[in-house]
Amino acid sequence: MTPLQPLTRVEIERKEQESLAPYAALSSQSRGRVYPQTEHPLRTAFQRDRDRIIHSTAFRRLEYKTQVFIPHERDHYRTRLTHTIEVAQISRTLARNLRLNEDLTEAVALVHDLGHTPFGHAGEDALNYLLKDHGGFNHNRQSLRVVDILEQRYPGHPGLNLSFEVREGIVKHETAVKMNSVDFNHYQQPTLEASLVDIADEIAYNSHDIDDGLSSGLLTFEDLKEGTFWEHFQFDTDRTFLELSNAQRRYALVRRLVDHMATDVIKETQARLDQFNITDLSAVRNCAEKVCHYSEPMRQIVQDMKRLLRAKLYRHSRLVALSDRARLIIQSIFERIRGDPKLMPARFQLMLKEENLEIVIADYIAGMTDRYAEKMCHELS
Repeated sequence: MTPLQPLTRVEIERKEQESLAPYAALSSQSRGRVYPQTEHPLRTAFQRDRDRIIHSTAFRRLEYKTQVFIPHERDHYRTRLTHTIEVAQISRTLARNLRLNEDLTEAVALVHDLGHTPFGHAGEDALNYLLKDHGGFNHNRQSLRVVDILEQRYPGHPGLNLSFEVREGIVKHETAVKMNSVDFNHYQQPTLEASLVDIADEIAYNSHDIDDGLSSGLLTFEDLKEGTFWEHFQFDTDRTFLELSNAQRRYALVRRLVDHMATDVIKETQARLDQFNITDLSAVRNCAEKVCHYSEPMRQIVQDMKRLLRAKLYRHSRLVALSDRARLIIQSIFERIRGDPKLMPARFQLMLKEENLEIVIADYIAGMTDRYAEKMCHELS
């Protein structure tokens, strides 16, 4: 038998054109990079983006950054890295079933939280306050700074030099604070692949925060019964579910939440593709509404799930105390460095020739892991 030859980039691109939906983002039609590069013979543009992200320093640091609970409190709590991997897994499942570009979807999923600070949203809130006179702090904007400026891995250009589509996925990631960038048309929708990552992110953190909350004891199954989602997913009428041990019941609950929400998104998105007559990527970008979406009943259930998590978990006195401590750590480091910028590594001191001091301090702190921030705070005190 003649041995099979490796697939070339051109062959992979041809397979995309043959198998993906007409409104998918094709790697062969990427809008390219800020700094033009010769294409790789075996990997597509989006595959190279994914690989660059995974090999970045910022990606490795996610292992020691808080999702909800401080990682070193218990080994099995989710970190920012495990959350990112879960978002990528859900995103790829959604993309595969909708015949979209899995490589682009995965790259956007893997990059979406690179700009997160230590200590989760408490750290982001602290830096946002400290930068209130300098444009504030937003982790999406910081993710773009990471991949465009702060990662220094190549001699020919700053940053990772990612493709337009992946960078657009960062800029247009759904957050409370909208981000603007002159490189992107904010009157247009992003690719469907980027939109799927927004929803996968929400599916992941809602279901997995419930999981970690139950594991920690800060949430109970009785708490969850106050949410409308409990009845919708028929947990109380499922004899098999009720007979499981607490640990197995927790796993079964998370599986059911993820499966039902993801299935709903696939069905609703397909219905909207038909409703809005989406026939190509241009129609996606110019659609007046988001195409990737929950059905209306599921949207209401997800909103109720968020309300329950805010009331029962995120505002729990134990987590509030951890958040207060995190803010004090970051504020302490920030003020000490502002008084003596030479406390930063040389590369950040060089940035002061072109950047505002407070922005550079935020770059430095945002890149820290939880444990490094705690260590530095202790050493500076």
